[in-house]
Amino acid sequence: MRKKVTVVGAGNVGATAAHWIASKELADVVLIDVVEGVPQGKGLDLLEAMPIAKTDCHIIGTNDYADTADSDLVVITAGLARKPGMSRDDLLQINFKIMSEVVEKVVAQSPECTLIIVSNPLDAMAQTAFRKAGFNRERVIGMAGVLDSARFRSFIAEELHVSVENVTAFVMGGHGDTMVPLVRYSSVAGIPITELISQERIDAIVQRTRDGGAEIVKYLKSGSAYYAPAAAITEMTEAILKDKKKILSCAAFLDGEYGISGYYVSVPCKLGSRGIEQIMEIRLTAEEDAALKNSAAAVKKLCSVIGM
Repeated sequence: MRKKVTVVGAGNVGATAAHWIASKELADVVLIDVVEGVPQGKGLDLLEAMPIAKTDCHIIGTNDYADTADSDLVVITAGLARKPGMSRDDLLQINFKIMSEVVEKVVAQSPECTLIIVSNPLDAMAQTAFRKAGFNRERVIGMAGVLDSARFRSFIAEELHVSVENVTAFVMGGHGDTMVPLVRYSSVAGIPITELISQERIDAIVQRTRDGGAEIVKYLKSGSAYYAPAAAITEMTEAILKDKKKILSCAAFLDGEYGISGYYVSVPCKLGSRGIEQIMEIRLTAEEDAALKNSAAAVKKLCSVIGM
């Protein structure tokens, strides 16, 4: 029997994630949204694509949370999308209310599920979901580090004209301007990027990584990134449903790790069937540690505004 994944929010991120989850035959998918007709239409369209994709996943679209019952994993993308000139912080109060309502409905139907939170501001929304769900921290995971790390890796590969498969790099911290791309741990086929790229270009790549979401918003003018976020969701979903024990940078609720307690920030995590199965603590320089603490402080400030 296939696993069941619910994707809350049938916008670009949610629908694209549903597409990739189904096309990789990871699970049957329920696509749910408050807008009548949109999830039903997109769900039916995806279902009709399955014979061509040669996968047997079943997909439905719905407005009724009863259809999400007994999901193994729930991805929450619902919320207002960022518009030009709008920071992630601007979304805080509106998306806090949406997240609170969604989590209540999801948990009532699927009390044993694992949650992947995608809505922005990511770290504060993961914190909201964790508090509202009442789950252990292993089962509420924020999708941020996978996306930010993918952007970092893309820009390194582009700079050196090498395969992205050769690039290992990851980003820690909050999903925003204070994120911490870890240059020291970044390499190409095992060669440190500091041996291959000038410091000036590394600094530019780090800044472009931090501005990655805003750069796309600027181009699109109405809307925000969705292909890369959906790919990140799919990688996390696969790691959990297939119990891959894969090390990915995810927003996790820290309880003393890295000297941070009580808040979500992205750190290297081992993902498996129980969600976050281990938080990997790596050695940081004093500068890296200070940057991570600064990022956590920014998350704390957001959470204080919404009382989380």
